[in-house]
Amino acid sequence: MSVSDYKAEFEKMLNRDYFSKSLHSHRKEAFTQLEKTGFPTRKWEDWRFTNVSNISDGEFMISEISDAPQTTPNIDSYQMEGVDTVVIYNGHYQKDISSIPNGVNLLSGLEYMERKNGNFDRANNSPFDLLNTAFTDSGMCIVLEKNTLVKSPIRILFISNGDRSIMVNPRVNVDIGESSSLTFIEQHVGDATSFFQNESVFITLENNAQLNHIRIQSNSEFTQNMANLNVNQEYDSHYDFFQLVDGSKLGRSNICVQLDGENAQCNINSLTLSKNNQHIDNNIIVNHNSPQTHSTQFVKSILFDTSTGVFNGKTVVHENAQKITAQQTNKNLLLSKKAKMNSNPQLEIYADDVKCSHGSTTGQIDEDALFYLRSRGINKQDAMELMVTGFANEVLDKIPQPEIKKAIYTEFTVKLNRLMS
Repeated sequence: MSVSDYKAEFEKMLNRDYFSKSLHSHRKEAFTQLEKTGFPTRKWEDWRFTNVSNISDGEFMISEISDAPQTTPNIDSYQMEGVDTVVIYNGHYQKDISSIPNGVNLLSGLEYMERKNGNFDRANNSPFDLLNTAFTDSGMCIVLEKNTLVKSPIRILFISNGDRSIMVNPRVNVDIGESSSLTFIEQHVGDATSFFQNESVFITLENNAQLNHIRIQSNSEFTQNMANLNVNQEYDSHYDFFQLVDGSKLGRSNICVQLDGENAQCNINSLTLSKNNQHIDNNIIVNHNSPQTHSTQFVKSILFDTSTGVFNGKTVVHENAQKITAQQTNKNLLLSKKAKMNSNPQLEIYADDVKCSHGSTTGQIDEDALFYLRSRGINKQDAMELMVTGFANEVLDKIPQPEIKKAIYTEFTVKLNRLMS
């Protein structure tokens, strides 16, 4: 199924009565551009290790009203203490079981566009951002006004269930006003047997704004996940991103950060736990556009069975962006001789007064360390679990909120123990 094969589904999208016709010009423009660009192939440099034929050749249909739950879904198994939750089920907002914290404005896409005087947020015109613009069917716009400190985290819980081959394109806008702060969680769960989620997230941090952004991708191994994350930061803003990926057959995170204001800082942390024939790809670009900006990328992968992974991390220091600091670290642990990791850390520097570093290591369990633990009376299974957990904790410990850290750590530990038993 090429881009042109999505044409019929696109026409169905345009004919939906419950979508605003005011967005049609943006949709049509994006789809036309996507037809010219096409889906990426392995001939594209940034995609040479990732095959998207399951998407380009798939027969995914847009989510219909019939794909929404007929009764109120039970989300007890996804409870997270101290968090307000917005639920989206197969692309459909579940208002009756959703809540938002005080101080947060939750807007529809149309309301948000009107707030922006008709402008529609655009990214770098990557194929999957274009696909999202053409087919965007759900999502939320979270807005914090100036000087708003929200203590309670807000979570968007994306649930994918059912046997129909459906495609959803949620679009999330997060605008953090000057001197405001928020913790935002997106969690992807469900047991769908054939599902394609293509999500685009647009984040704007004004002067002195702070955002903790946590992303958990734990949906079934039969899903295709594209996560397109676009972040723009102004003066003295602070963005902390944490990601745990242990679900989906194909998962790729396209992360692009623009450090536009002096003293802006971003920290990107990601942990992957893959098994069977999963393929997880982290593609990260951080642009230092202003002086005295700071960034870190800390990405780890733990690979079992025949799973494969990609780290493609780039830091670009633009001309006149002096006195910046940037660090990239990629570490990968192969727990099978058939697992494979492709790592490509990159620095692109056009300024001379900078402090930049990058490094990558890929290997198996340290036999000397394993021998040491066993010599202390710890059996091999427990010793290996201790070592793998220690490897993961370097990333997990960067989650700032204790309650959220505990929930994520518990989920990770249960899945790791199951894989290692």
